[in-house]
Amino acid sequence: MPTDGPPVVVVGAGIAGVACACALAAAGHQVAVYDRGWRIGGRMAVRTTAGRAVDHGASYFTAHDPLFGQVVDDWVGRGLARRWTDTFHTATPDQGLQGTTTGPTRYAAPAGLRSLVEDLATGLAVTHPHEVSEICRGPLVDGGKVAAVALAMPDPQALDLLSDDLPAERRLLSERAWEPVVVMTAAWPRRCWPTIDAAFVNESPVLTFVVDDGARRGDHAPVLVAHADPVFSAGHLDEPDQAAPAMLAELSLVLGVTAAPDWVQVKRWGVARPAAGRPETFALGDAMVGLAGDGWGERPRIEAAFLSGSALGHELARRLG
Repeated sequence: MPTDGPPVVVVGAGIAGVACACALAAAGHQVAVYDRGWRIGGRMAVRTTAGRAVDHGASYFTAHDPLFGQVVDDWVGRGLARRWTDTFHTATPDQGLQGTTTGPTRYAAPAGLRSLVEDLATGLAVTHPHEVSEICRGPLVDGGKVAAVALAMPDPQALDLLSDDLPAERRLLSERAWEPVVVMTAAWPRRCWPTIDAAFVNESPVLTFVVDDGARRGDHAPVLVAHADPVFSAGHLDEPDQAAPAMLAELSLVLGVTAAPDWVQVKRWGVARPAAGRPETFALGDAMVGLAGDGWGERPRIEAAFLSGSALGHELARRLG
């Protein structure tokens, strides 16, 4: 890769940012990736407790697009990802488990979804934790001249970084609301619920989705991961641990789990998902400040993020020559 001249800076090392950087690097451009987190991966986040990794951000991914399908097939072939299931249960608090619904194949990762982003980032120059403060016209990153910038993150986070001299980009990022989610992980001495892979929870003011993490990971550990309703989550962002009692009580109604867990952990995501989709895959104006991520495009979120970042990276490479 060329080393003279300013680099292209990618801010955000989730799957969108890493896919963008990969496309630029493959075209021969010098790329610097910055992420504020202690670990890369974004919403494909993993927490390790008692020596075991648990996905407490995104739950799974699907693959419809051939480009992403090639990447997924490679992960599966090397044992980094696994075909999990195409069948989820449905449930309500009043009636418990009601039946099943079939959809596309869902994929999981034995070492957690973050391991897939780390694999994709092999060979890239990723600096983390590194806090970027401001993106200005130029483009400038914290006052330093760069060839171009790609912001690969939720709209509200990207908006916080953009200077007022980028009004078009700021307007795009201000158009949609984003929903929060609180995610609870809990472990029991042994399984005390019916056999499921996961369940969509309907008619509940507390829960929307429950995953049997032992089934997802393939090790049959007695661990459940529960995702909360956005309105319920919004009321517990300041003190997320206080959401656990209500979420455990709802689990008892949905899955009949009455035993006390050995441990409980709660994670909050203030900007988990956009309230509405977008037809565009990415945005890139004359200022050479690009926008990408899982909020762009209409496909499932992880796949959308990969395709968004990849498309932005290719377009940046084309414009830069």
